[in-house]
Amino acid sequence: MALGGFLALFVSFVLTAVVALEDAIGGDGVSGPAVTAGFWAVGLGAVAGALAAVLPGSVLGYGARRGAVVLQYALAVIAPVIALMD
Repeated sequence: MALGGFLALFVSFVLTAVVALEDAIGGDGVSGPAVTAGFWAVGLGAVAGALAAVLPGSVLGYGARRGAVVLQYALAVIAPVIALMD
């Protein structure tokens, strides 16, 4: 599940970049803090997914791993939405 989340994060990154470029072309040419927060959400989702995928089961329990994967998917979904708020 964590590795599939990286595909979701890639799609989220592309959508966030499209929103940022549309704002730069159609708006005032300056990205606001919401676009920055959207890209931070993508990055934090990648960190959560990497932790879930790389750490062994003896270090990261099942509940914590599941929480990290849910966080990864949640950040992938919310990142373009945050960027749209700009």
